[in-house]
Amino acid sequence: MASFRAALFQLAAMQVTGVRNNYDLDALPERLQTAQLPALLVLPIELQEQRFFREWRDSLGISAFRGGIKQTNYAVTHLLSLSPRESGLGIRSHLPQLIALIDNYMAVLALDSSLGGKLRLPAEVSVEPGIFAYGEREFYGCAFRHRWTLEAGA
Repeated sequence: MASFRAALFQLAAMQVTGVRNNYDLDALPERLQTAQLPALLVLPIELQEQRFFREWRDSLGISAFRGGIKQTNYAVTHLLSLSPRESGLGIRSHLPQLIALIDNYMAVLALDSSLGGKLRLPAEVSVEPGIFAYGEREFYGCAFRHRWTLEAGA
């Protein structure tokens, strides 16, 4: 099985139609400029005091199975930033594009829900459209909240 880092790299490599930039951990910008949008950012940590999701199930937990197989559960946010909150005519002007990007994202993930075999089990993903802060600005977008299971110690 693969490492957590390898799975994060695979997530950042997803090619989603309509997304201009995909940022891996090593390439996360300090701030997002309008010309970089729409963008996907791999975030294995929380950047806000308030969680993207109200419930985190078993994140970073270790379980043992019969036969000594161990697994680790990880929670990762793949943040889609579509447009600065102050742009356009409000959320209504961005909803059609946001919904299309969500559909495109889920279609790509459905083709390879184990991220090229990096995950022990297929990814579980929750979808939360909304307004998200990144780099001192707020953006219309969507948090794709992944729950992954990897073999412990890989």
